[in-house]
Amino acid sequence: MRTLLVLLFISLVSGCTGDNAKPFSVKNLAKSDIDMVTDVNIKEWKRLTRELAIKLYKRNPKELKKVEGMTLDRRLDMLFPVKRLPNGFKELGYKDGVDVAPLAFSDDYQGDRVFAYMAGITGMLHNAYNGKEEIFLLDELSHQKLYNAARNLESFTWHLNNRRDTQGNLYLLSTGIADNGIPNYSYERILGKLISLQDVMATVIADSTNRTINRVVQGAASMTFFPI
Repeated sequence: MRTLLVLLFISLVSGCTGDNAKPFSVKNLAKSDIDMVTDVNIKEWKRLTRELAIKLYKRNPKELKKVEGMTLDRRLDMLFPVKRLPNGFKELGYKDGVDVAPLAFSDDYQGDRVFAYMAGITGMLHNAYNGKEEIFLLDELSHQKLYNAARNLESFTWHLNNRRDTQGNLYLLSTGIADNGIPNYSYERILGKLISLQDVMATVIADSTNRTINRVVQGAASMTFFPI
């Protein structure tokens, strides 16, 4: 069963990571097959969320302009630092992860909504992997955190597509209709991949530790996210 899950995970990311063989590294001797799969997942969620952040800023350029002198590169450096700030971001009230996500859809918030939205997603996933850049034999991950992260991503997707201000306008623009009349579902595809990756990873970890996932149910429209 575990081998099947690992193969399923690899099939999910193979189209994104390329076919080039990875060179042998001595540190891989301290990794199990699950650890190496997890490393791929970490790199993939960071690649996908970076792509999502860039797309949202291009679709919502006014958000970047809300902070004087801010650039896309600076925002990406903040969202994907070498080491995540332990106490959150000053402009977000020293919050991060699921605690900051509601700001993106609050009438009272006048700041950069894309930044709040992406800090919510990236901070949550960062916590789901215990802040690790790579995993070794003695590291432990929570299958429940990964499962909860997938459910929270479903909520993030719903809010992005449906939440509107008091004038009836979407807080953040995403899916739209191109000039040729074809809808652009690239945002949903990215979020869908993120959800699938966390679900598969949660199942892999649960199977490897002989534990059961608590498959809780929550409406996607809720602004109360599962703890990570």
